[in-house]
Amino acid sequence: MNGQNATSAYASTQAHSAVFDASPHKLISLLFSGAQTHLSQAKRAMLSNDIAARGRSITKAIDIVNNLQACLDQDKGGQVASNLDSLYDYMIRRLAQANVSNDAAMVDEVSGLIEEIKIGWDAIASEANA
Repeated sequence: MNGQNATSAYASTQAHSAVFDASPHKLISLLFSGAQTHLSQAKRAMLSNDIAARGRSITKAIDIVNNLQACLDQDKGGQVASNLDSLYDYMIRRLAQANVSNDAAMVDEVSGLIEEIKIGWDAIASEANA
């Protein structure tokens, strides 16, 4: 096993461990982080004119946003869940547009929105643990 394969295997094991040991709250946080990773990859692909990589990365980010949207509890979440549902719809549309038009600014916009939600989400865990 060469060094790169070993590093990749270790990273994969670490990721699986993080998910396996995570609370439901932490899993959502990991989804936000994963979306951010794929958006960063999409932006790099845009800058290097790698159309296939851009498409893969944006598709993965859209899949994560779809999963976040599916996790919403409309009954218990009330207006907050409804607002997030609308925001996730908006993000998905913007990412699709970004992919078609190769627009890094749209990717940055969605990345900023996800970052704001993640900060709020992580603050909930901090308050619960305080």
